[in-house]
Amino acid sequence: MRSTFNAPSRLMGVAGCMVAVAACAAMSPAHAADAPAHRATPAPPHQHARHQHGRAPRPAPQTTSGTGERITVIGTSHAPATFHPSGQTTYSAPRENFANHVGQSVADMVVTIPGVSFVAGNGPRDVVVSVRGSGDRQAYGMKNIQVLEDGFPMTQPDGTARSDLIDPHAYDGVDVFQGPASTVFGNYAINGAINFRTRQGADIHGVEVGSDFGSFGMVNNYATLGLSGRKYDLVIFGSDVRGNGFIANSAYQTSTENLRLRVNLTPSDRLVVKFVNNITDTRLPLRLSLAQYAANPFQSGCASASHAAAGCATVSLLANGSYGARIAVSPQAAGLGRFDRRTVAGIRWEHDVNASTTVHTQFTYDQRHIDQPTSPYAYTGPYDSYAGSSDVTNTAHVASMALNSSGAISFDDLDALSAVRNVTTAGHDHPGALTQSSWSHQWNAGLRFQEDLQFARAWHLVVGLGGTYSGLRAQETLFTSSASGTSRRPVAADRHFFNLAPEAALTYAPSRDWTLHARMGTAYATPTTSNLFITPQGTYGNNTRLKSETSLGFDFGADWHPSATLDVQATGFYEFYHNELVSQSAGVNTVGAYTFNAPASQHRGVEVGATWTPLPRTLSGARIMLSYTYDNQIYTRYTEVLSNSTMSRALDRSGNSIPGVIPHFLNARVLYDQPTGPLQGLGGYAEVTWRGDYWLDNANLLRAPGYALLNLELHYDPPARFGWAQRLHGFFEIQNVANQTYIAGATNITDTLASNGHNAGAAVLATSTGSIYAGSPRAFYGGVKVRF
Repeated sequence: MRSTFNAPSRLMGVAGCMVAVAACAAMSPAHAADAPAHRATPAPPHQHARHQHGRAPRPAPQTTSGTGERITVIGTSHAPATFHPSGQTTYSAPRENFANHVGQSVADMVVTIPGVSFVAGNGPRDVVVSVRGSGDRQAYGMKNIQVLEDGFPMTQPDGTARSDLIDPHAYDGVDVFQGPASTVFGNYAINGAINFRTRQGADIHGVEVGSDFGSFGMVNNYATLGLSGRKYDLVIFGSDVRGNGFIANSAYQTSTENLRLRVNLTPSDRLVVKFVNNITDTRLPLRLSLAQYAANPFQSGCASASHAAAGCATVSLLANGSYGARIAVSPQAAGLGRFDRRTVAGIRWEHDVNASTTVHTQFTYDQRHIDQPTSPYAYTGPYDSYAGSSDVTNTAHVASMALNSSGAISFDDLDALSAVRNVTTAGHDHPGALTQSSWSHQWNAGLRFQEDLQFARAWHLVVGLGGTYSGLRAQETLFTSSASGTSRRPVAADRHFFNLAPEAALTYAPSRDWTLHARMGTAYATPTTSNLFITPQGTYGNNTRLKSETSLGFDFGADWHPSATLDVQATGFYEFYHNELVSQSAGVNTVGAYTFNAPASQHRGVEVGATWTPLPRTLSGARIMLSYTYDNQIYTRYTEVLSNSTMSRALDRSGNSIPGVIPHFLNARVLYDQPTGPLQGLGGYAEVTWRGDYWLDNANLLRAPGYALLNLELHYDPPARFGWAQRLHGFFEIQNVANQTYIAGATNITDTLASNGHNAGAAVLATSTGSIYAGSPRAFYGGVKVRF
């Protein structure tokens, strides 16, 4: 784990901060991972040791003899650099935190990062990653954050990103930028942003081939090619993973290809090419009610609805595929699943106008095609988008103060077509009648600037302003079939939004061991097409009056490094939301989740991370890592209207916890790697993860229980003295050692109005379907890798 608050006077020298913004186009984060960086004087040996524990080394100031005067020595390099937005709370996980074990999904990459949580989505690698609870209440994908890879956008213009593309074996690290971040990252960065960094060809120098295998038929075969020279760096990765899944009807196969090429065209011009392709083919079980989960968490014996065991979920299909009577069938009989393809291709040109001015221009094409019979309805359609951006950064001095200025423009556009058909008992290859079709066009045009001023040796002030004008046009046609024919009803939306996001940050580094930081950030997220056409009853219809959600957040924190053996980071945050977009499920046999605006809400919490080497002299290979997040989110103003067959009631939810948000996340690891002797290269860890219980409904009547898991890992990397054997790596891992049954993901459920006009009790809500996926029982995994 690594955290920074981008106090460049400590981390990168005087010019480090100025180029930190330049390295990622603070106004357009497109070029985050590959921009030129100013390098400070190398750190002394003890600081490099600290870097090995997950923290970037701090520069050692040069001193003239006899005077004690500090002189920062600055050089220029075009090597790739990690980007940290000025003044923003940033945590990172380096490759060493996830490279030695099975790495099935993005969850393995982010589990050690404070402020980050995750729940199960729809598929083996569709993990819903949250920053400060951004996606805890989502059923799929990564929402309310901007997702980048090597600086290229992986979030489409409608705010959708999915983690199916991510195989941890391909990556060198991940950086998480926490809190409202629309000044830098634009629309949908309501809770921050994540940048995934692929490996460098220079670090590989050849080919790596490996296989992971284990419980539930999981096999992942992967290969990485890395080449580099004076003018280029190339890395190509490919993997194919498949398995049977631990829940009935969850077998899967996923293939991923990933390429990044960097070419130095001239001393002042660089070209970066990016390509990602993913094909996901997975069966999909139904989400359960809490009562079903308690009776049969893994949906055993549910293949036949007529002879199903207790606790089985069924989907209600029209017998003739068009209208009339419905039949309850199992997910297997309905052929529920996801058959999706995603292709992203991008190119970036980096040009140094002079020693202090750099221009970055980037274009990305992104195509997502879905084919998803996930409920009584099957969704198909392409989502084609592109994104372009250009920014200029300049470093200068005002009097004796270092100033970095940055400005950018950006534009992205999405065209989508979709069709929804009834799923039939004949299976996926024989769809039923058309129930809905739609087309949509969404675009975002942004303009941003940021100023970073080092007005004293230990002080940095950052101010910025970003704005986005968004347009969303959509036309939905609803089809209703009956014996007399099919009727059509159109629903249209033509919405335009303009949002501004100012920010200010102040960092103070009184010594090499302390950095204090404070930040005020703002953010916004506009509704998307999928929000606009689902009613509170979970049916297609008009929900087109949704507003943009906005947030104002304050961060206060400290970064403390009293010695080379201890790093401690802590941040408190308090965020005020206006018109927060909240979604909830109306049940398994509905078309989707209903989204509404909560007029006012608050998110507040604490993030703490620590890395400690307790016995550096006698047991130098032992470390302890700790990550903890407390996240308390409440409605401060929201009235919910519920109806039954005879009445409607307005129920005040003010003061209630926002459902779906897990308040406590803890990850603790005890690690050991033998540094010398006959057992050099042997290592492993014991890990405990704990999640607190959380509410599932707006009335706060029904809780999802928390859990604690124990995982164990052992790995071996032969030392160099073993000759060819040093090219090998092997590991063995046991997950969920105690075989706990736990909830891996639960979406919000809708409260029910009883006949007396009050909320129905927890016993009634416990039968509400469409919410819960169980987590994996005890599992064993192993793997081998060889380098050529």
